[in-house]
Amino acid sequence: MNFDSLRFGKGRPGDHDELGAFVRGTGSYTSDVDLPGQAGQLHACFVRATQAHATIRSIDAAEALALPGVHAVITGAQLQGAGIGAIPALAVFNGSDGKPMVNAATPPLAIDTVHHVGEAIAMVVADSAAIAQDAADLVQIDLDALPVVATIEAALEANAPRVWPHLPNNIALDWADGDLAQSDAAFAGAFHIESVALDDPPLTACAMEPRAAIAQWAADEAEGGGSGQYTLIASTQGVMVVRKLLAESVLKIAPEKLRVITPDVGGGFGAKVQAYPEYAVLLVAAKLLRRPVRWTASRLECFLTDTRGRDSKIQADMAFDKEGRILGIRADIKVGIGAYTSTYIAIVATNNTKNCLSSVYRVPSIRLRSRMVFTNHSVLGAYRGAGRPEAIYLIERLLDRASAKFGLDRAQMRRRNLIPASAMPYSAVNGQTYDSGEFEAVLDKALALADWNNFAARRAASASSGKLRGIGICNFLEVAGGILEEPVNLNFGDDGTVSLHTGAQAIGQGHLATYPRLIAKHLGIDVSKVRLVAGDSAQTPGIVATVASR
Repeated sequence: MNFDSLRFGKGRPGDHDELGAFVRGTGSYTSDVDLPGQAGQLHACFVRATQAHATIRSIDAAEALALPGVHAVITGAQLQGAGIGAIPALAVFNGSDGKPMVNAATPPLAIDTVHHVGEAIAMVVADSAAIAQDAADLVQIDLDALPVVATIEAALEANAPRVWPHLPNNIALDWADGDLAQSDAAFAGAFHIESVALDDPPLTACAMEPRAAIAQWAADEAEGGGSGQYTLIASTQGVMVVRKLLAESVLKIAPEKLRVITPDVGGGFGAKVQAYPEYAVLLVAAKLLRRPVRWTASRLECFLTDTRGRDSKIQADMAFDKEGRILGIRADIKVGIGAYTSTYIAIVATNNTKNCLSSVYRVPSIRLRSRMVFTNHSVLGAYRGAGRPEAIYLIERLLDRASAKFGLDRAQMRRRNLIPASAMPYSAVNGQTYDSGEFEAVLDKALALADWNNFAARRAASASSGKLRGIGICNFLEVAGGILEEPVNLNFGDDGTVSLHTGAQAIGQGHLATYPRLIAKHLGIDVSKVRLVAGDSAQTPGIVATVASR
């Protein structure tokens, strides 16, 4: 198939009607793509764990294999026997003891033990999605239940059941940042210490487009068919990250032997940056059966297996002097990461929170401890801010509570601690440098737009008619980008066209409608001469994904 006909390359020069295509329903999502092989496409369905922690005693696929139209039932033991590896975390940090975190790689299919509800145990491949589903229902899985730790608190109890037998405390990483002596001194000299205990419950992304993938394998006849080229078309936030993990760690092949293509994407929110186990099994099946194999997740599968966000327990304190000015912040955060370590979870649970803990305020001392805790739950990953909202949440709650102690209006409490514009560039104690910021001007504008000073009258009016009315305030500052190098290539054709190649994958931001116009303006050429190329590992520079609020 000529993959260049897909919208992943954003079409031909001058094809910049991105929004129009979506409105007319002419976008090209993964499930819209057909890859007819010699005998046509096959469809996959996964058999998933119904228990959160259990030993797999047996898998009986005989009845499923006997169903007409079924081509294969693949198990974890088969993959392991074929030398297929597991998907590790890409970011690996050291703990406070200097030792690397526990990197619990995700197997494409469970082998001996399942570690969360929804974990894939087997994959059925059949002529149609309906047959594959029927056959999956016939696969008999005998599970022997094991003790479960479903929450952070349960996982950290003395003698708690172990998610991983070799890890007695269920802690993947115990990490800290900040000067402990400086923090202790700030709190020892405080006039007042405010404290909060916060729950940040787990949630999941729910993109308009569920996860979907199509795998293909083409044998290299020049080498006797023993080697070849894999192709994965999938809804991702970055083809290069997915290619690296699947090629190097799972298939154990050179990265150029796997081409990953992402057409249009119907929402990402962080959940689609992961190299998911389903992709690996589809690729193995495509090679085994010599036919394209496709799969689209159901909504239930997305809820059970897409990476989740949040799931943290936060204990935080803020020290103040007599005037209500901040002397220091200290926080202890426990993050429930699920049963495996996802691609960027180490960044989410540590630096992303640390980098925002000064927010828009003067904070002379910051100390953070963060623990990544294994639970028998689906995997935690990046989601909309990924650790940064947690920092703002604890800071703003502490300021709200402290304002009552000091008898200050909540807005005045914040104003008293803002970094002034005159202090720019400002070096925060957590290592961030603010090159600019007029935080007080922003606060003033927000208060005016909200009619903050007249809220009491609105509340009284509501109360007179039996209604409740409230008002909240929050300053939000997010440290974004800057985590990964972000190369782009600009290629000039002999015909006067220009191709912009970028690793930043569009997931709804309107790249096609903006980047070509930017290039055309600066080069002084017509926008019809500019082509945006993204979402294809054969044409994408670097390894960057659309993460860190890109």
